[in-house]
Amino acid sequence: MKGIVYEVTGTDVLGLAPVFHEKYKRGYAYETTTHFVHYYAYDYGWNSLQINLCVTEPKNGTLEDWVKKHFEATNIHTVDYEVGETIEGVWRPGLYYYEHIYQALNTCESERRLNEQALRVLLEKLDDIFLYIEPDATSFKTYSHKLRELLILACTEVESSWVYFLDKAGVSPVNRSSFTTKDYIRLKDVLFLEEYECTFKGHTSIPAIQPFKGWDDTSPTKSLSWYDAYNKTKHNRVLNFSEANMYNVIQAVIASIIMYIVRYSPFPMQEESGTFNSLINQHFKFRLVDSDVKKHYIPLIEIPAPFRPDIISYSPFKNGHVKPYVVKPFIL
Repeated sequence: MKGIVYEVTGTDVLGLAPVFHEKYKRGYAYETTTHFVHYYAYDYGWNSLQINLCVTEPKNGTLEDWVKKHFEATNIHTVDYEVGETIEGVWRPGLYYYEHIYQALNTCESERRLNEQALRVLLEKLDDIFLYIEPDATSFKTYSHKLRELLILACTEVESSWVYFLDKAGVSPVNRSSFTTKDYIRLKDVLFLEEYECTFKGHTSIPAIQPFKGWDDTSPTKSLSWYDAYNKTKHNRVLNFSEANMYNVIQAVIASIIMYIVRYSPFPMQEESGTFNSLINQHFKFRLVDSDVKKHYIPLIEIPAPFRPDIISYSPFKNGHVKPYVVKPFIL
């Protein structure tokens, strides 16, 4: 069973204000054997589906007619994933609560904490550099031994994440020896890496950074400029020392944070308190840009019988109606 996604341009639900959709401008819906189900969602930031803002009504007519009637749905598309289905290890909008994230992505808190510790090392080093070099467009070409050290550390952390997914998919290196960017590029689309964007808080002169934007399989190393810089300065510091500059380091650290978000969602990073979290939230703000809404997750609920015979809004999460996710293997 696949759901639909659409723009919400009106609200006709008992108990909800007529302007309710002005905050939640996206909707997801599907039908069970007995009911139509609608979720509200944001159309910006993390595109979060609101699992506590669910509208249900006993079925009568078609699902598309129902969402047009009650939500003035426009731009309706079928979602690619089955309702209640996720891909192992790949976070997408639709997952918010920890218990769902851990089950739906087949991970756990201890694994997440270990990865946070590795990232914390990078973030503390970058934060220390910021005490001496102000991050600004005019300082982006600054290079040094400390920046080179951090560039190498950050890029190897990104590589570690890439290898994790390639191993999970059970693929072998193209050259039959070791993984290279010819292998890593295969992850760009399935992990939705180009969707992630980061901006600097308090530094409006720095443009938004999308470290995976423009990554191209015809030139998988050179099209990823910060990673190309890492290769050059790692193998020949004398000729390529200037590649270990501030801008490449910042992009590499941001890329490593993105790989963390892919595996564990952005919410622990943003909402918990601790050194790891404060270092990120002090400097960075992340979001999804032009996210593929047809590849977001939709929670499946089990509506008990008997249930209300009219249209209502309620929280399936608080009522324990959300079913466990069906976790599909990560494949390439």
